[in-house]
Amino acid sequence: MSQVAIVTDSCASIPENILQQLDIHTVAYYIHRGQEVLRDLVTIQRDEFLRWLPGASALPTTASPGPGDYLEMYQSLIAKGINEILSIHMTSRGSGAFQAASVAQSMLAEQYPQVHIEVVDTQNVSLCQGWMVIESARAALAGASLDEITAQVRRMIPVTQMIQTADTLKYLYMGGRIGLAKRLVGTLLNIKPLIGMKDGVIVALGQARSRLGAYSEMADYVAETVGKSKVKVAYVHAGALAEAQKLKEVVEAKLNVAESIIAELSPALAVHTGPGTAGLCFYQVE
Repeated sequence: MSQVAIVTDSCASIPENILQQLDIHTVAYYIHRGQEVLRDLVTIQRDEFLRWLPGASALPTTASPGPGDYLEMYQSLIAKGINEILSIHMTSRGSGAFQAASVAQSMLAEQYPQVHIEVVDTQNVSLCQGWMVIESARAALAGASLDEITAQVRRMIPVTQMIQTADTLKYLYMGGRIGLAKRLVGTLLNIKPLIGMKDGVIVALGQARSRLGAYSEMADYVAETVGKSKVKVAYVHAGALAEAQKLKEVVEAKLNVAESIIAELSPALAVHTGPGTAGLCFYQVE
């Protein structure tokens, strides 16, 4: 175990093997399905949830972990002798996770004055948040200090971007997460909307006539953003592995990709994207 513990949420959607390899600690989101209260990737898994979702008569709701959930995680790490914790969360404009973690941080400050906890709002979501977590965990295992790792994350925040497409935006719309992309909701079925995130809010980035057209536009968008620089890319999907692989082929034919991973969104994110979503989260390598 490194001297700095890295904590994040299940919505970072980091593949399980990477979580284990890098000793990343996750706190589960909540999914309210009727009278059921489910824990993201604990009591509900991706395949089961995505089989159920298309036929649902009402969209489930999601909730961030509460201060008590983060308190429990931080205390378990402190009990193992950890005195430095970096807690990395999705945009505070779309979730209460950052605020809840900050409350837990304050609750522990007086009880454990020797413990230093940094709580970071990534202003992003999914594997954009996930890349920051992954790189932080790698730095922690390499012996970097908490201040050094936190500074690295803050450098990544403005340059880590998401772009994705789906056959419909109805799940984002129904879940109230549509942000500034509301104007795309009424697009025809044969139009594939492109959305991203800016300053922590969903935004419209354009539209294409087909899935492959959307993937080509995504690749062009990344190329325009990073130029000839190397880029790290996470291809994300919700029950659409074949689509993520197609996207990967299109992107990597046009870009200098230093590292890539394929990851499936957690159920708490799939609630809002719906099945069939495919996209990418990327950042330019320094």
